[in-house]
Amino acid sequence: MQESDFVNRYSGVAMLLHWLIAVLIIVNVCLGIGHDYAPDDAQRRIIDLHKSIGITVLGLAIMRLLWRMVRRPPDLPREMPVWEKKSAHLVHILLYCLIFLLPLSGWLHDSAWKDAATHPMHLFGLFEWPRIGFIEHVEPRERERLHDQFGALHTWLGYILYVLFTAHVLGALKHQFIDHQPELQRMWPRRSTGR
Repeated sequence: MQESDFVNRYSGVAMLLHWLIAVLIIVNVCLGIGHDYAPDDAQRRIIDLHKSIGITVLGLAIMRLLWRMVRRPPDLPREMPVWEKKSAHLVHILLYCLIFLLPLSGWLHDSAWKDAATHPMHLFGLFEWPRIGFIEHVEPRERERLHDQFGALHTWLGYILYVLFTAHVLGALKHQFIDHQPELQRMWPRRSTGR
């Protein structure tokens, strides 16, 4: 038996959802920041892709939460100080909140858009995705105000995500390379030994 055989790992489903959500969020951050720098004729396509990925993240986040309710995640290493365990749990809870709140705030923002009725949203160009009805039917001036507020909320949640994502990555790297704990192996599939 190798030492890596004793690593308290997440399940394969949890790993897949973790990395898929992480990659999609990184792509969406790039699209959200970069669309202003794209040519005018490409901006609408980039925004539509950003929306489609956001809705996909919301669906995957629901799946991840349901999986976590069914399959308890592995315990943190016993040698980890209590304050670090509490910090890790807090960051995880806040990240879970953000993977729900960011897509929801974006969906609300899009639903309050004044041109929503004439520009339907299509999920990856495959089928029309509904707007949130009670927002879409608000009086136009009020809807414009809500559009601005939900847009600001979406932006600020993005800033909070940058901070928490950085803390999450730096914490994992600290445990892996400074504390010499197999932190990355917990969320990475076991390598096949070829036997």
